[in-house]
Amino acid sequence: MIDLIESRNKIDEVDQRIVELFEERMKLAVDIAAYKKSVGKPIFDAEREKEKLAALMALTENEFNQKAVADLFRQIMSLSRRLQYSLLDNMEGLGLAETPELAVHHNTKVAFFGEKGSYTEQAMMEYFKSEVNGLAMSTFKEVMQAIKEGRADYGVLPIENSSTGTLSDIYDLLAEYDNFIIGEHMVKIDHNLWGLPGAKLCNIKRIYSHKQGLQQCAGFLQKYPNIKQIEGGSTSGSARLILEENDLTKAAIASRRAGEVFGLQLLQASIQDEDNNTTRFIIISNKKIYKKGSNRTSICFELPHQSGSLYHMLSHFIYNNISMTKIESRPIVGKAFAYRFFVDIEGGPDSPAVKNALHCMKEEALEMKILGCYVPVR
Repeated sequence: MIDLIESRNKIDEVDQRIVELFEERMKLAVDIAAYKKSVGKPIFDAEREKEKLAALMALTENEFNQKAVADLFRQIMSLSRRLQYSLLDNMEGLGLAETPELAVHHNTKVAFFGEKGSYTEQAMMEYFKSEVNGLAMSTFKEVMQAIKEGRADYGVLPIENSSTGTLSDIYDLLAEYDNFIIGEHMVKIDHNLWGLPGAKLCNIKRIYSHKQGLQQCAGFLQKYPNIKQIEGGSTSGSARLILEENDLTKAAIASRRAGEVFGLQLLQASIQDEDNNTTRFIIISNKKIYKKGSNRTSICFELPHQSGSLYHMLSHFIYNNISMTKIESRPIVGKAFAYRFFVDIEGGPDSPAVKNALHCMKEEALEMKILGCYVPVR
């Protein structure tokens, strides 16, 4: 019978030798980092690692051990790269500029989705806390385009709701445009049903709103299966439509301010499914700037379609002790069954750990983009 204690003692001896050899290997990695720095050679060499793994796997004939050796040395090489990255004088910056405060005055142009009275306009007014020149846009894309072309200094867009989740269109636009997230703001959503003066809920045949408004009031709408639900451009735009159509059988789901702006009659207050319904809005600029104290960073990246690629990419956060607060995936247009990942992490561009992780990811991803750095709303 095998002596368990004796076997464990032997394993301890083997582990000790492994640690000694690992430390020796990491010392050699330091020398390699110094050489690569002197000649301007990148840390990550995909072809070299591929050849190295194949050679190591060939050293054992056991199929299980071959896969295990490959996994083991992928991790060792990943740790080696992280050490090398950290030794390059914290590398160059991330191409971002710090600003103490945003440049805002009464002529500042801010593009926002929707119309006067929209939740996005409310987010704009609350975030900037001063009189700015709001530019209403009928689509998310128009907001992004206005910022890109410099017709607007900043933009405001909804990106996530506490009850219905993320707005996937916004993520796609963040990847498409080179605009930059510089802030975020939360707005408590209070949906109301509005009709023309003299309208009655019992006579309503059609209800208009943005698809998010309809989704967030699904419980209320289920009580009226005979009422047709129609998606509009925005909640505030739907309120304006009711006024223009001048039809007592039509109603809109919109904010209290939108209903009052267009002189509508309140048919039912607070019809959202959740009392704490909240929407997160992002503030965007065409300049890669961040306010002092920013400690939230948003990125997106594409990966090769191979086993473990996402795991190895996210491990850069683990080994730099960075907390990931959000991850989303979106299909890439024009690439069948290929996905782009969107991640929010704690930490800003002044953090050595964040710099290290992002430089690692930039070299190893097919494509990596910093979407923004900002102070999160707690």
